[in-house]
Parts: sequence; C-alpha cells; structure tokens
Amino acid sequence: MKYRLIAFDFDGTLADSFPFFIDVFGSLADAHGFSRIDHADIERLRGYDARALMRHVGLPLWKFPQVGAHFKRLMAADIGRIPLFDGIAPALQQLSAAGIELAVVSSNSADNVRAVLGEDAALITHFECGVDLFGKRHKLQQLLKRSALPQQAMLYIGDELRDHEAARASRIAFGAVAWGYSRFDVLQAQAPEECFNSVGELVTRLL
Repeated sequence: MKYRLIAFDFDGTLADSFPFFIDVFGSLADAHGFSRIDHADIERLRGYDARALMRHVGLPLWKFPQVGAHFKRLMAADIGRIPLFDGIAPALQQLSAAGIELAVVSSNSADNVRAVLGEDAALITHFECGVDLFGKRHKLQQLLKRSALPQQAMLYIGDELRDHEAARASRIAFGAVAWGYSRFDVLQAQAPEECFNSVGELVTRLL
C-alpha cells in the first residue's frame, strides 16, 4: 500500500454537514455582524478559498473563532442532522482492516466528530480537533512526527482549498474529494496527488 497513515478532514469529507452550514449561516451572520449569503451565489462561492469567502461576507479573521465556536455549538445541539456520507463507514472499516492508521484533523470539536462517527470512532487512532481555521499545517506536522513514518507514507484527504494548502505546506500528499464544500474542479486545478470522484474510490484507489 502506498499510504500507511491517512488523515481525514471531517466536515464535507466524512460528514455531510454542508446543508446544515447553509441553513445556519444566516443566523450566524446576524449574530456576529457579517453579511448573509445569497443562495443564488452558493455555487460560485464554493470556488472561493476561506479568506476570499470571509472577505466576501465581511467577516474579519479576528472574529472567526467566535463564529466557529457558535457554529460548533449549533451543530452539537442538532447533531442528529449531520450524517456521514453514504459509504464512509464501510470505507473506514476496510481501510482500518487493511492495516492503515486513520486520523481526523478538523476544525470541528472532538465531541461533534465522535458523535457523528458513532461506533466507527474506535477506528480512528488520532483525533486532532478544534484546530484553528488556518492551523491544520501544524497539526499535520505533529501527527507525522508522532507516527515516525516518512512523509510519503502519509495522505491528508479533504474537501477545501485550505486543506490542500495545509498538506502542501507540510509536504504531505493531498487527496481531494468531489463531494464537499469546495467545488471539485477548483481542487483539481491545484494538482492534488489523489482525486476521489466518489466515496467508493477511497477503497478502490487506496487499497
């Protein structure tokens, strides 16, 4: 196998939380004083990176921790609305059974991640959760160091441009998924090492 350690982003990669994100965005915007999103613009905005999206809605970086914490509280209160994508649970089970070490590196809280994963949380060896918006690089580097594996043995799989940026900065291979927050064509344009058009390809390509 090419990769012995696979780290996953959570929202938009393992968990189908984008509909929930869109549903609560307006209330977050009103509570924290930034602009709502016009639903007609959603597909275009999915091509933006996090910084560009924040500029578009007038959300300053210093305010993001408050907004992120609020979003996580809203999710925790309605966690039953957040499913894993179809096929994710068996994919994790097959990867783990094949001897691949699994991790989650996410801005979401560990409690939310574990709640959505359910029994399959036991398959995850490392939880690096509650990461700052642009803090994934440091967590990926820490994870690689603890694993004592060479860089080429690790893959980070995610759905956003900031996931790709963190992997690149850490010199770790990146796998882009087609079903998340960012548009797949935008991710593909970054020339990731792996591209997954469907959840099923997580197993067929990695094993």
